[in-house]
Amino acid sequence: MGSEAAAAIPSSLVQESFAELEKQRELITCCTLLWKELSDHFSTLERGLEIKSEALRSKRQSLDASTRRTLGSLRRRELSIDAAVDIALAKLDERRVAAVQALAATAADGDEPGLPEKLRSVCTKMDFDGFFDLVVAKRKDVELLRSELPVALADCIDPSKFVMNAISGVFPVDKRPVKSPNDLGWACVLILESLVPVLADPELGTARLLVTRTTREQAKEMAEEWKEGLEQHGGVENTKPSDAHTFLQLVVTFGIVEKDDKALYQRLVVSFSWRKQMPKLAISLGLEDKMEDIIEELISNGHQLDAINFAYEAGLQDKFPPVPLLKSFLKDSKKATLTSEDRNNCGQTMNNTCRKEQSVIRAAMKCIQEHKLEAEFPLEGLQKRLEQLEKAKVEKKRPSGGGPANKRTRASNGGPMPPAKAGRLTSNACVSSFPAAPAFVRSPSSHAAYPAAAPYPYDSPAGHGVYGSRSPPALRDSYGYPAEVGSATLGASYPSPPMSYPVYGNYNNGLGGYNNALTPVYQQAFYR
Repeated sequence: MGSEAAAAIPSSLVQESFAELEKQRELITCCTLLWKELSDHFSTLERGLEIKSEALRSKRQSLDASTRRTLGSLRRRELSIDAAVDIALAKLDERRVAAVQALAATAADGDEPGLPEKLRSVCTKMDFDGFFDLVVAKRKDVELLRSELPVALADCIDPSKFVMNAISGVFPVDKRPVKSPNDLGWACVLILESLVPVLADPELGTARLLVTRTTREQAKEMAEEWKEGLEQHGGVENTKPSDAHTFLQLVVTFGIVEKDDKALYQRLVVSFSWRKQMPKLAISLGLEDKMEDIIEELISNGHQLDAINFAYEAGLQDKFPPVPLLKSFLKDSKKATLTSEDRNNCGQTMNNTCRKEQSVIRAAMKCIQEHKLEAEFPLEGLQKRLEQLEKAKVEKKRPSGGGPANKRTRASNGGPMPPAKAGRLTSNACVSSFPAAPAFVRSPSSHAAYPAAAPYPYDSPAGHGVYGSRSPPALRDSYGYPAEVGSATLGASYPSPPMSYPVYGNYNNGLGGYNNALTPVYQQAFYR
């Protein structure tokens, strides 16, 4: 029966059944995969919503905290108004009494008053023209001015208006009938800096400046006028550093920072980063979030010392370590020095190179001392090199013949007495104007030999290694010496060569120590 039933089922039906089962299996597999994809998708959406919800919750908490702080600040300001008014009235009475006493003391005392008394007198009288002229006249006493100006400005009835009137005569343009030949931007900057503590609120400090609306608007107009003049005169590249500094200090002092001008502030800060107050001004201008970009731009421009100052002001010295920047600064300065020396290897150029190297060393030493980096970058190597340069400069100025520079010396071969002076063959010669190059100074390297030259060959006749400030006999036939004698004398040996510059040695310990080897002039790197 079973075999008969099996034989009764056709094979096609069996195949169709298996085909249907295969379709069902594929459908179940497809549904399973689809369900998994949907489940993963919804899980991702759920996680994203949770993240966004948490971010919104955190932002709301931050906004609530900020709102509470703002409301608290507003309440403190509201509560401080009465106290500030009382303080202002008390100061007004004090200033009135002080003005009367100052006038009485001036009338009673016939002696010449000192600078503090003069400043106080012009401030109590609100004589802004006399005040500005007094500040300009006392430029040599700038440190005394820096300490006395805030005290004197505090005696003004309206310090902000007084300062605005004082500087408006010369900034943004000099409007006075008689223009000053000197740059007066330093005086404007000094006055504006001295005004900041005077305008600070007694309760809230610099967070609220005691500036009237009229004075603030006047300051904004002055700033806008300067920006218009900046565009008319070719932009930041063509402006004077003191004018740019005055503009930035004006914006900070009167609290007129504009968000739309942040790019301009950054360009000015970077362009004049070498000015000492720029790092603090950058923070006061609201460029805290741009400090990293500013520092990186300064480093790329080769202003590593300025970058160090900005990094310390912004608290980014860990991200921009100062020691590598110092080494990079010394290395770049060395490359620039060697390039200038190779381009024109003459006495005047070498003197300038020596002075530039001294300036570089002093700037690096000052930066190390200001930021207390002596433990990481010892000063001994830099100080030793500075002493070597000073000694070499003294030796170069000293006559090599052994006698005083104003003595007429005979040549070592017993030649005739040279004349006192000699003309120059060319007006722009950097080396001695002899007809043939002497052999008494010769470097063992591939550099050409050169004689010792006077430090300033354009201001005085070119000197000589033996005759000092005198000239060889070949250059003045009016003294009775034929031209042939000069060429014969030049072939003779000279008693002693001039002192060559010592080399700026290697960093032995990687931090600035130098070796003691002395080699010919500028044949090795000054810094490693």
